[in-house]
This record gives sequence, structure tokens and C-alpha cells, in this order.
Amino acid sequence: MKWVVSLGGVGFLRPAPGSWGSLVVLPVVLLGPAAAGLLALLLLLLGLWALKRLPEADQDPGWVVIDEGAGQALALAALPGFGWLGLALAFALFRLFDIWKPGPVRMLDRQKNPAGVMGDDIMAGAMAGAVLLLLQALGIPL
Repeated sequence: MKWVVSLGGVGFLRPAPGSWGSLVVLPVVLLGPAAAGLLALLLLLLGLWALKRLPEADQDPGWVVIDEGAGQALALAALPGFGWLGLALAFALFRLFDIWKPGPVRMLDRQKNPAGVMGDDIMAGAMAGAVLLLLQALGIPL
């Protein structure tokens, strides 16, 4: 199970394992928004399943990064396709919301169970995606 929730060991990289967990899913942007959305869903479901089988996962140890992968993939699903600016913004916004934990992200983070471990990153990814969609609606090419 540790192999699954650490995204194949990526969660054991130092420093900043959460950033490594986010970086590892970035190539999905080359496949388009639908692929990114599917990856987010797959990682969410796989993460919930695996975390229920790891007693220490309720404390969200640093090496658990499947949640960062899912949240980052969700943010990437808001991009129309590959572009360096969009990719950089998706990464930066997701990491900002994941680390800063504004409002709903913080509320989900306080839940000490698999849904909380995965939920705060999904919310951070959704918030990053919303900002990306807003920028696109304002005519900013990503």
C-alpha cells in the first residue's frame, strides 16, 4: 500500500515530497483535459481505497502523495491543452492552495481520515482549476 500512496516511491523524495507528487503527474497535460480529469478520478479512488488499509495514513504522513497527484491532475483538467504558461500556473496555484489551505481546503484537511487526506487536495485542485478557467474566460491564453 505504501507504494501506491507514495506514487511508486515518489513520496519518499526530499525535499518537499508534496511538490514531487504534484510534478510526477504533469505530463498528463500532453494528453488533454479529459485524460487529466480521468487521472484525477483514478488517483482519488485508488487513494481512498489504499488509505483505508494504512492505519498511519489518517495522520497524512509526508510520504503520502497520491492526494497531491489527484489534486494536481484535477487542476490540469481545467487547461485547454498544453501550454507552458498554463502548466506553470496550474502547478503554482495548486501548490499555493495546498500549502496555504484557505477556507474549504483547511476544513477538509482537519478531517483525520482517508476522505480528509484526499479531500483537501481535491479541493485545492478544484480551486486552482477555477482560477485557470476564470483566466481563460477573461481572454488570457493558457
